[in-house]
Amino acid sequence: MRKVITYGTYDLLHQGHINLLKRAKALGDYLIVGVTNDSFDRERGKLNVRNNVLERVDAVKATGLADKIIIEDYVGQKIDDIQKYEVDIFAIGSDWEGEFDYLNEYCQVVYLPRTEGISSTMLREELQEDIKVGIVGTGRIAERFVPESEFVSYVKVCGVYDIDSPKACDFAYNHGVVNIYQSYEELLEHVDAVYVATPHLSHYELTKKALQKKKHVLCETPLVLDGAEARELFVLAEKNGVVLMEANKTAYAPAFNHLIAMIKSGVIGEVVDINVSESKLWGEKFTRELDPAQAGGSMYEMGSYPLLPIIRLMGTDIQNVNFYSKMQNGVDLYTKGVILYPHGVCSFQLGLGVKTEGNLVISGTKGYAYVTSPWWLTDYYEFRFEDQNQNKKYFYKWDGAGLRYEIQEFISCIFNHRLSTARLRRHESICMADVMQQFRECKNVIRI
Repeated sequence: MRKVITYGTYDLLHQGHINLLKRAKALGDYLIVGVTNDSFDRERGKLNVRNNVLERVDAVKATGLADKIIIEDYVGQKIDDIQKYEVDIFAIGSDWEGEFDYLNEYCQVVYLPRTEGISSTMLREELQEDIKVGIVGTGRIAERFVPESEFVSYVKVCGVYDIDSPKACDFAYNHGVVNIYQSYEELLEHVDAVYVATPHLSHYELTKKALQKKKHVLCETPLVLDGAEARELFVLAEKNGVVLMEANKTAYAPAFNHLIAMIKSGVIGEVVDINVSESKLWGEKFTRELDPAQAGGSMYEMGSYPLLPIIRLMGTDIQNVNFYSKMQNGVDLYTKGVILYPHGVCSFQLGLGVKTEGNLVISGTKGYAYVTSPWWLTDYYEFRFEDQNQNKKYFYKWDGAGLRYEIQEFISCIFNHRLSTARLRRHESICMADVMQQFRECKNVIRI
């Protein structure tokens, strides 16, 4: 049996792709197709947003030409795949002539003629329609949004609003944003979507107003601190046919999603325990993060991050939550949470005035996953087993401030009319809000 392997993005799958697959298929008896991951435009300075990797895999599968489909995740994988699958021929489009000659050491390299007059790049240019985004709130996190958005195709930050007008003017000047709006309502009239980066307690009203105007919303985490409010907002978004997404940057990072996918595939067996922590020591005495009137404290400020791996892996069927908090001036400087599930138990530690390790450990019946600090900027993790010879390490790249991943997913959902993202589903965001609400209502909160 002669095995052939080929790779591509297969974004906006077109006849040119199909012709290449047919030509590759004709070279042998068995065709392996590698579909590059969602960061395939990174080298060109942009993250593409038209079709995500799952949609592109489905499109290739629908052609009926691939005997096996794999995901290309890292540089150097082609050599690994050729050896792993005992490939005889590596086939690629002729526009790559000479680029893959180094693979001749491992198999025969064939450059296939491409179909003239059609390409994904051409189709994307024809379909290009920038999404006009307005920024609401010009604080620390918003400062990162504009430079990060420049790495994502079809995003145009066209306006900014802040209740502090001079601050909005400074922000617009520093980031080259043309329009400064004097009211939120005025901004909503001129944009397709908003990025809400205001203090926590304003998220609900600002998000609701935007959804009522049928504007897409990317809202900073935590989305809200009340489960009923979260449910209401997602129902409103679906009713009006717009995207509402919680901007938990870790949820959209490639490495974190690969980690979750591998664990769900059973690599470490059944997950029975998750322990995760995050902390930061604030040097400034008077900040929003330590102001009880603005929902300050470690739980509200950082709680959605450790809740992310817990809820993504263990689900939303929470039996009980207990909190143990060290309080000072009306806010929790440190909180430890213990969450009981039907078949497992999880814990998290948060500190704004207490330092923790900042790692993530996921324990299973076959082994455990270890993510080093700071785990929320996931770029490396390990799977460890009783037999240490089976241990594996995985390295990834974390680009910039990481907001480009959530922006990419947000714009992709808009373009592809997906009202929910698989990376952080609506019921998962609602569950986080439920946990926040329990803490806010002081249910099972023990002061230490």
